[in-house]
Amino acid sequence: MTAPPAYDAYADWYEDYTRVASSYMERIQAHLVDLLGRGDGRCLDLCCGGGGQAATIRGLGWTPVGVDLSQGQLRWAKGRLPVAAADATRLPVRDSSVPAVACVLAHTDLPDYAAVLREAARVLAPGGRFVHAGVHPCFVGAFADRSDADLITINTRYAETARTFDAWAPHGVRARVGAWHVPLADLLNAVADAGLRIDRVAESSPNGIADTFAFRAVKVRSRGTHSWS
Repeated sequence: MTAPPAYDAYADWYEDYTRVASSYMERIQAHLVDLLGRGDGRCLDLCCGGGGQAATIRGLGWTPVGVDLSQGQLRWAKGRLPVAAADATRLPVRDSSVPAVACVLAHTDLPDYAAVLREAARVLAPGGRFVHAGVHPCFVGAFADRSDADLITINTRYAETARTFDAWAPHGVRARVGAWHVPLADLLNAVADAGLRIDRVAESSPNGIADTFAFRAVKVRSRGTHSWS
């Protein structure tokens, strides 16, 4: 499984939480607008959760289609876009069949993001774009104490990649569902290994210390030949 089933228990809470964290979500959506850009055809919203990005994707001209494992979150998503319950490392999508894939606020929910990137590359058409937007791998995680907005403290746990429920904000998302940390080098190497080439990167911050990290990558070579209808 590539998404923690714990989201089922927190689906309603998370729906409310995303509204409370509206300024953060606005910055994430700004990354999505900038990096995905206008287009047409299907955009696979990978690990779509409650479908919170569907309107943004649709507003750019794309037809969003969501995939997630959490039935609780899909209950919210199905009113916002077509959805399928599926594993992000084994998508029910044919090889080279979609022009765009977006994965927003999900990579720390996935125990093997490298495998997810390979699968995204498989379903992308040649020249198709992949957009990643999520927490900053250098400044957000169990290794980062952000309780002082003007002074982020990073400790030696940066190298730890195991799932943890430790969080500086004990009432936030990670204290409930946990997170897998993906160090920056691991993230960038996994993109290259999947056959994707990064052509634009973005960060954002509420106070000068970035808490979001996003990039757009283009499929540059073919992957496997297996497919699902």
